[in-house]
Amino acid sequence: MPHFAELSIGSIVENLKKAREVAHGHPGIPEELGCYLQKALDAAGGLDLYLTREASSNRTTSSKYCLLNVQFSEMKVKTNEEQLSSYAEGQLHRMLVHMTGAKTILIIGRLKVPSILAMAELVPEDSSITICATQPHFGESSQEAFDFSAHGNKMRAQIGPIMDSLEELAAVGKDFDIVFIDADQRNPAEYYRFVMENHLLRMDGTLCIENALMKGEAYLENTADENVLGVKKLNQVINSDPHTEQVVLPVEGGLILLQRSRICADEETNLGGVVKDDVFWGHRGRRILDRLQLDGKVAYVTGGGQGIGRAFCHALGEAGAKVAVADLVLAKAEAVACELRLKGIKSIAIAADVSRPEDVQRMLATIVDKWGTVHIACNNAGINMNSPSEATSLEEWDKTFNVNLRGLFLCCQAAGRIMLNQGYGKIINTASMASLIVPHPQKQLAYNASKAGVVKLTQTLGTEWIDRGVRVNCISPGIVETPLIHSEELKPLVQCWLTDIPAGRLARVTDLQAAVVYLASEASDYMTGHNLVIEGGQSLW
Repeated sequence: MPHFAELSIGSIVENLKKAREVAHGHPGIPEELGCYLQKALDAAGGLDLYLTREASSNRTTSSKYCLLNVQFSEMKVKTNEEQLSSYAEGQLHRMLVHMTGAKTILIIGRLKVPSILAMAELVPEDSSITICATQPHFGESSQEAFDFSAHGNKMRAQIGPIMDSLEELAAVGKDFDIVFIDADQRNPAEYYRFVMENHLLRMDGTLCIENALMKGEAYLENTADENVLGVKKLNQVINSDPHTEQVVLPVEGGLILLQRSRICADEETNLGGVVKDDVFWGHRGRRILDRLQLDGKVAYVTGGGQGIGRAFCHALGEAGAKVAVADLVLAKAEAVACELRLKGIKSIAIAADVSRPEDVQRMLATIVDKWGTVHIACNNAGINMNSPSEATSLEEWDKTFNVNLRGLFLCCQAAGRIMLNQGYGKIINTASMASLIVPHPQKQLAYNASKAGVVKLTQTLGTEWIDRGVRVNCISPGIVETPLIHSEELKPLVQCWLTDIPAGRLARVTDLQAAVVYLASEASDYMTGHNLVIEGGQSLW
């Protein structure tokens, strides 16, 4: 991995050159030693050239982080080699943020500005990068430099004694997903202890120690360099901490990635007074966020080509499931499946009319042929047609019930047979707030009645199948904001609806995503036949 291999090759090459010169200058040194030195120099020089070329060939966005484009009198113009080094380091830090999903970052000491800008570009808009340093990165123009970036609003510098800054952060309860500590400064071990003891690093956060090897100087036996001695002490403190796991990356200066480890089993007897049960250790040894993961699970979502169904597909996929996107219109299903694949989620698209038994059977057969089984059935397909009750036609009634209730029953039954046979499954049906109240002023008799039927069907299956390992629940959304909602025709209705919603806004599809993941996961194993209402309080008024 060339970007991670920003090794101290340059230093090795320089020292080998000096060794070769010494060897050539002393006739008493064996010729064989000179040959070996030359071979080592050739190998190191070749690797150095390879890494430089690789970094250069992959500089698709290096101009974003190249400091030559930022004009500040305090800044020194960097050489080409330094630019490549800064870019590679920035890409490494960017990848760390991407892999950890970090939103809040703390930097203690000096970190190269390209790295800071690379991370700032990746973190969400509501995130922050806090920098604690004794001196500004660019003298008095530090904040001006950050403001130059389009993401400067995410960065905040606290200049002054670092320990004072850390104490301020701890006093207001701040914690961070990633903490960077520059080891090349005075007392880095003190900062490490403070971060860990005051929980500035979140439980599952990542701590990065920059310059942890000081280009090999930290291994020197005899040194009086105060910063090198500080790095040595920091390494000793880290290595003696039994509550952490670490890996050392041989990038320039050395980088240690560190996380808190689970409490070791042999510590169980040394936790006097602590109740050591499933709450402490986690159910089956799994933490709560682990229990929400859907890794290895197979899911399908009907009506997955748009709206709520599309949001459910993304949520289940992001939680780890493989997702079959089913929709009446194949093109819509394929578009969502493509979106999922762009995010690295395994997916397939299936065209299906859920009101047709043969389509439902074909949908399940396709999924089983592809992935072997089905663990999560998300029956979301539905339609809504409005008309006064006295004018509701039998055709409208039948069409609404065929999709909303008949189709949902067919899916529950077909998926349920697979799940009952394997002894495990989660069925999640999309009902509606209309199953609880009569939304107004729109007139939708068939829709309201069909969604009430979804809830009763869910309750019945939920009680019948739970003792055989299958849980059946439903979600009842409120009025969901869609492009159609903003049409001129519906504007008067929207104003009326908003007066009935304590939350003061319509639901968004993203408001429903966590619910479907919870109901699909093992965390909800004791819930069945439940109607989970998510409507901003509208059914309470």
